[in-house]
Amino acid sequence: MDKRSGLRLCHFGTARRRRWWGLRRRWIYIYITFTFTWRMLGVFKTNQEHDLYSLTCLMKEGLHAVLQTSNNTTVPDKLSAEHYKSAETQVHKDLEMQTFAGPVFAGLRRSLDITEEEYQRSLSSEGCYLQFISNSKSKADFFLTNDKRFFLKTQNTREVMFFLSNLKAYMDHLEKYPHSLMVRFLGLYSIQIPNKTKKYFIVMQNVFYPDERINTRYDIKGCEVGRWTDPASMGNPVTKILKDNNFEGKHIILDKQRSWLVDQVEIDSAFLRSLNVLDYSILLAHQPLHQDELDRKHSFSNLTMHTVKSMDQDSPAEEDPPTIPLLEGYSARLASDTIDSGSDHIQNTGEHSGRGIPLQEINLHSVNCTEAELLEFQAHHRRLLPNLKNSVHVIDGPKLRYFVGIVDFFTVYGVKKRQENLWKSLRFPGRAFSTVSPATYSQRFCQWVKDHTK
Repeated sequence: MDKRSGLRLCHFGTARRRRWWGLRRRWIYIYITFTFTWRMLGVFKTNQEHDLYSLTCLMKEGLHAVLQTSNNTTVPDKLSAEHYKSAETQVHKDLEMQTFAGPVFAGLRRSLDITEEEYQRSLSSEGCYLQFISNSKSKADFFLTNDKRFFLKTQNTREVMFFLSNLKAYMDHLEKYPHSLMVRFLGLYSIQIPNKTKKYFIVMQNVFYPDERINTRYDIKGCEVGRWTDPASMGNPVTKILKDNNFEGKHIILDKQRSWLVDQVEIDSAFLRSLNVLDYSILLAHQPLHQDELDRKHSFSNLTMHTVKSMDQDSPAEEDPPTIPLLEGYSARLASDTIDSGSDHIQNTGEHSGRGIPLQEINLHSVNCTEAELLEFQAHHRRLLPNLKNSVHVIDGPKLRYFVGIVDFFTVYGVKKRQENLWKSLRFPGRAFSTVSPATYSQRFCQWVKDHTK
């Protein structure tokens, strides 16, 4: 073989290798893009092919064991400081499960009419957990129970310590404002798997439950930078969470309920501002009301009424809070009328500063009530709730049922966030970005709600 032929063969081999590497890179790109898209969008079963299948199975097994034990434990009527600090450890096979502030969360579940049996059944059902792929920058893993009723979210140690240190304040806020829009956390746990890093996770209500007729969901922060998500194409089964800029030009139509929503968002954001946090969001979705709901044919018997009744701070702790029955004529008239099955019947006409607030149900069929007692009931009442498992996050407008909840309030405005604020101020001059002081964030958050509700 002469020198020229050798060079020709060498060139041929090099070209073939280039084409091979080019093809390989192309396939790698396609694979990564497909995998990334699959993982970033939607809700997927954590079945045997899923890389988190083993973890979710162990979480379910551990939760079943600890909840089986807690089912036989009496929930105290009055919580002490020790209840907030409690951390019970239970070893199940090779797993070490830890339950934080168990009596506190059990009391909250009870106040929401969530029985321990249904809580355990949902968290440890035979069906696979569903992994929810969020478009959040957080590195947390999100899971839905098979019935989609509860969310499980992994938390880092800092977030867990922050939440536990403010748990009493959080519970006091919910006691004072039982119809608060803040998401309800129902349990805090850790799981230690042999030869693995300990994982903390929190259980919370799913704001979008039940979701059968929901097809559009939003995560709203009240800012513009980075707040756009490309919507899924028509007919695409993928679940996408849209953001602020996707909502431009739209409004939440509540009519009578608008003032209540605006007031409650201001109350909740003021509380979060007092915790020095930012980056929280409003989760928002809607679905059309059924025809019978539009025709207003539901009676009071289809409603669950929760009321707020101020209690004397000096009264004995064991004394049952009084209930106020509805006036007979008033109750009979409302029951016979065609009324809305949503939450726009009786709004709070008093101030938001009631003391010592238990969440209690009123027997709607009780009578023999004076008009003065009815007025007192109205003065302390926030709103009527529809008879749904997730009623605190449901608000009915004239034509649509809205699902609204405030989530993700673990980001403290510390040194790192202050530096991020300075950097973003230089990069996005004059534009609204998320990393601002808690006071600015709260004010802007409330303003967004005012501007986008009617």
